[in-house]
Amino acid sequence: MTSQSIAACLCLRLDDKTWRTLHRALGMASPDLSQLAQLAINGLATGSLLALAATGLTLIYGILRLTNFAQGEFLTLGAYFTLVANSLGLSLWLAIPLGAIATIALCLLGEAVLWEPLRRQRVNTTTLIILTIGLSLFLRNLVILIWGAGNQAYRLAVQPALTLWGLRITLNSLLVVIGAAAALVLLHWVLQRTSIGKGMRAIADDPDLARVSGVPVETVIRWTWVIAGGLTAIAGGLYGLITAVRPTMGWNLILPLFASAILGGIGSPYGAIAGGLILGFAQELSTYWLPAEYKLAVAFVILIGVLVIRPQGLFAR
Repeated sequence: MTSQSIAACLCLRLDDKTWRTLHRALGMASPDLSQLAQLAINGLATGSLLALAATGLTLIYGILRLTNFAQGEFLTLGAYFTLVANSLGLSLWLAIPLGAIATIALCLLGEAVLWEPLRRQRVNTTTLIILTIGLSLFLRNLVILIWGAGNQAYRLAVQPALTLWGLRITLNSLLVVIGAAAALVLLHWVLQRTSIGKGMRAIADDPDLARVSGVPVETVIRWTWVIAGGLTAIAGGLYGLITAVRPTMGWNLILPLFASAILGGIGSPYGAIAGGLILGFAQELSTYWLPAEYKLAVAFVILIGVLVIRPQGLFAR
């Protein structure tokens, strides 16, 4: 059998979508710039959400030295608390802050009941990681117990997509980008212009020196939970705009969140923002050549490639 006949037989077994994907991957078709631009818009929305939640993750690590695998569940709780507020008739712009406040309250409760006593006992890092995984499982099952395992959605009026230069931009994606940008601008102001931000930077550099220098370490730690929990909950509330609200939504994002934080330089808020945006664009643009199931693999290939060249990440801690 000739090579042409073998290729023909293979073509018959592949569906149209898979065959088009192979064409693109092998460079047999010229790129569709309009489709790539559309995917880039989707990547901006995804990257904005990753940047928000990864910043919260990296703040907790940089100041508390805690690798928090429960961060994804706080994102999920933010989405569900927003859902509850929205179901009571509140607009989304009121529901998301209320959802963030409820999530922050749980973060502070966890700090008072769990993390502060463990810090005083100087529990080792491995034990803390296992505890965060256990907390993640507990919170996810608590969500299923209260709200069920099915998909839910906000009560929002259907809005037509905007058309700009031939590209279709959904209003929800635009709201995600605007909301994430506003939250990150506020974070920058807090870190650079407030005493809490200066205390956070001091503790991240040297917690013992900060303590003897008069920095109120415990107060700053509580504010760290407020800021990190708030950013993550806002990311969850915004994520519910572009996907279904479901118990596993945060767990499905936990690996991209860690990848974003590590790519930018673990402990660096601005690095986490850059890492989230890079991975968001990369994951969405990769679907032009590869099936969507490979999004996560693409993110980790980029992460490995960067870390081989620059092990500390793109930015300093």
